[in-house]
Amino acid sequence: MVLVRGAAIALIASGLMLGGCGGIPGMGATKAVPAGQTGIGVNAFLWRATLDTLSFMPLANADPWGGVINYDWYTDPQTPNERFKATVFILDTRLRADALNVTVTKEVRDGTGGWVGAPVAAQTETDLENAILTKARQLNLQNAG
Repeated sequence: MVLVRGAAIALIASGLMLGGCGGIPGMGATKAVPAGQTGIGVNAFLWRATLDTLSFMPLANADPWGGVINYDWYTDPQTPNERFKATVFILDTRLRADALNVTVTKEVRDGTGGWVGAPVAAQTETDLENAILTKARQLNLQNAG
């Protein structure tokens, strides 16, 4: 949905990112693939919604069994001196708010043209999670009808 994607771009590109990000629940957890099972190991609506919502960012890699989607650096053409990357953890097979964790990393150019880490507001991660959850719920409703 364009509105969700546009909201995500606005969140990433905004200058309101002032806080730091916290720990990552579920980091390092690996899910075993049961023999004979097909599909993915996480909630399909959260998975699709994540890919749709953050489609403007380059995809680095995705593990549908472990529930991790890594995005590579994205630079908004309007703010070429800052860039962002994101990692999304889908922690459950159920469509639940606590089954999703988004982390965003920000870097800005220093005086020599190199990149240095910069703080990201925790609200940015929460807003991205909410955008993904909204899209996932929409996909779920479309599927039910």
